[in-house]
Amino acid sequence: MSSNGLRQCIRDVSPYLILLVAISTLGPLQFGFHLAELNAPQDVISCRVRQSVPSRLSSAISFVTSSSPSSSKTAVSSALPDCIPMDDAQFAVVSSMFTLGGLLGALGSGPVASSRGRLLAMRLTSLFYVVGSVIETLGSSIAVLAIGRVFSGVGAGAATVIVPIYISEVAPPRERGTFGAMTQVSINVGILATQTMGYFLSYGSAWRWILGAGIAVAAVQGFGLLLVPESPAWLAANQSAAQARRILHRIRGGHYDISEETAAWDDSAVAPEEEGLLDGPASSPRRGSSGSKAGGKNGGHLGFLEVVKDPLYRPALVAAVGVMCAQQLCGINSIIMYSVSLLRDLLPINSALLTIIISAINLITTVLCSPLPDKLGRKACLLLSIFGQGASALALALSIIFEAKILSAVTVLFFVAFFAVGLGPVPFILASELVGQEAVGATQSACLGANYIATFLVAQFFPIINVALNERFGGAGWVYFIFTALACLCGLFVLWRVPETRGKKDADEVWGRTRRLD
Repeated sequence: MSSNGLRQCIRDVSPYLILLVAISTLGPLQFGFHLAELNAPQDVISCRVRQSVPSRLSSAISFVTSSSPSSSKTAVSSALPDCIPMDDAQFAVVSSMFTLGGLLGALGSGPVASSRGRLLAMRLTSLFYVVGSVIETLGSSIAVLAIGRVFSGVGAGAATVIVPIYISEVAPPRERGTFGAMTQVSINVGILATQTMGYFLSYGSAWRWILGAGIAVAAVQGFGLLLVPESPAWLAANQSAAQARRILHRIRGGHYDISEETAAWDDSAVAPEEEGLLDGPASSPRRGSSGSKAGGKNGGHLGFLEVVKDPLYRPALVAAVGVMCAQQLCGINSIIMYSVSLLRDLLPINSALLTIIISAINLITTVLCSPLPDKLGRKACLLLSIFGQGASALALALSIIFEAKILSAVTVLFFVAFFAVGLGPVPFILASELVGQEAVGATQSACLGANYIATFLVAQFFPIINVALNERFGGAGWVYFIFTALACLCGLFVLWRVPETRGKKDADEVWGRTRRLD
């Protein structure tokens, strides 16, 4: 970033905006936290490694649940066991239940965020996170642990739909790409936090402290959202443009000229308390205006089926959904979710420690690369990321097959670093840039729904396919040839179907069309 660009960014960003972004991104942070929480302690949770180390959490819960002097220690112990016996297939099911909940949250949150507002939807995510974390922490069986993962997944799916939309609507237009990357940055913070905790707490029943930490984060998010205002763009489209301008002015700071940002807002949407001021004859045409860019069908927003059926939005939906699927199908979660078990016997250093290093590099690279979508363009970053991941997957497969252990470790780091260049942050930005305000909720829900389906496929079938290929061909690493092929297909899709959105004022300019008024 040039010195002029840096000075402009500092002028555009207020402390209040930073606070809003920090609080709202606690939702995606918990997505990363819950996504990777079972990775490091997998062998301990599934009873493959038994370490009889006393856990303070078990002792504390034992004390609380002892309702009478006659309560037996055996009953408490059976209620909260040190581990839950699981084979690979059962553990994969428990892990993938998170993505099932994520799919439900992603599909359900878009309509809620469009009709009831971004703020209410974000507050609901914190409730699901709390419930899910409590159930997981106290889980004593595969079924209970899986149910907790579903609840946490619903919160995560909703958060990854709503938060990118909210950030794009409160961020200054010139820094929208940089702030859009904060979703992926926060996910990486969550992953790094849980991997680090897993390194120190993967013994006895201490792993429950990892799951219990999610309760605290969700509570902080819930209280923090009491300080967060509704999205100005949503208010302008659905309630009151005047109130939206006041909130936007507060977010930008007193020195900032918001006239350019609000030029497309009309005053046809009014808050109930303002309707009395518009009862005169002259007010009727204003309220009935259909020319607002923020407006649309159904009171300012479109449903999923309307977006699918409308040829105006269909290319954007295909592009955004395709990029979201590419994010997962290039294989990043094969490392994030299964790196400890995958690399345990392959690399010369402790696999749990390598996982922390991987997560740290993912975070650092994402932060360093966050300005790139605004500098190089969204499409260029996607292509660079897909090419890099495909090449890294090929190198990883060959290095594992030929037992080049140091090269395998280095290749894993490059694999993760290339993800951070484009496939990590850009998909969360695209949906809000490819369609107008009236369709962004439905489009983002469809995108994240597809993303969670792809994540489910990787989480559920990667360990199964990996074992099958290793047994069929001998050795390990063969599964990464599949990710290489998928990266090639994803690259062709981006070249063919995804337009560049950098520097474009709105979706009409992205697609080179004139907005219709029907």
